[in-house]
Amino acid sequence: MRTTSPCRKLLLLKKPMRSTSLPPATDTGSTVAERRKTVHGVSLVIRGEGTPVFLMHGIGGAASSCGALAQLLSTHGFQTFCWDAPGYGESSAPPEGLDHPALVLDILATLDVGPAHLIGTSWGGVIATRIAAQAPEAVRSIVLADSTRGSGITRTAAQRMLARVPELAAVGPEILAARRAARLVSPSAPAWVTEAVRADMAAVRLSGFASAATMMAQCDTTDLLPRLRIPALVLVGQDDVITGVAESRVLAENIPGATLGIIPGAGHAAVQEKPLEMSAAILAFWEDLR
Repeated sequence: MRTTSPCRKLLLLKKPMRSTSLPPATDTGSTVAERRKTVHGVSLVIRGEGTPVFLMHGIGGAASSCGALAQLLSTHGFQTFCWDAPGYGESSAPPEGLDHPALVLDILATLDVGPAHLIGTSWGGVIATRIAAQAPEAVRSIVLADSTRGSGITRTAAQRMLARVPELAAVGPEILAARRAARLVSPSAPAWVTEAVRADMAAVRLSGFASAATMMAQCDTTDLLPRLRIPALVLVGQDDVITGVAESRVLAENIPGATLGIIPGAGHAAVQEKPLEMSAAILAFWEDLR
């Protein structure tokens, strides 16, 4: 394994905050109204005003997966954009051979908001990495949450990713979600968190999932990481059994100057399970960039 530089620092959030997760009805102290806007067929949930933040969900998620985190960030002078990726949620189906990073760049250009912070969960982090490599002028920073270099790092991983498409087609999203949801959260996750993760996955559409799986199977960002010159924060749930802490260490160790943060009591869906801890780490990271 080629390593270009050590992590800038290790951020381990050990102490629980006042509340470690936010159920749907919980008041965060300051609620920011949300609105939807469609750009290039992609539905965006927009909150707040200020510095732009573009959030990209994982392969089994949707804009709603990032909702609690976006709500918290939008109360601190940031305008958040959570996308339903093409073929997810309220967005149009993706065309064949869609270039997801190029689409995000087109959306940002159309929004005309200037360089944005990118937050990507799992698959969304792979998109963020490629955007940062291809168009650094459009990016203020990247946050890779429970992410990976892509499933193209090995033939086995790529085949396993592609095999999930016919599985989804055969059994449907409800059954697939019932099979996988519990593995995406920590053993200590509240029941409502597991249900929220399950509900997002149960709403996945085959067209979007197949497009995402194809991209993931073709992606290996290993060679891109040392070339990144964008401030980077890598966050991972300590109990993540999907991409895992080891893979996040690889990301952080190979991105020059990156920071690694490990979130105790969180699984792969840390953005939903521990939004307060995630937002605290992200806001502290951005504060250091000023």
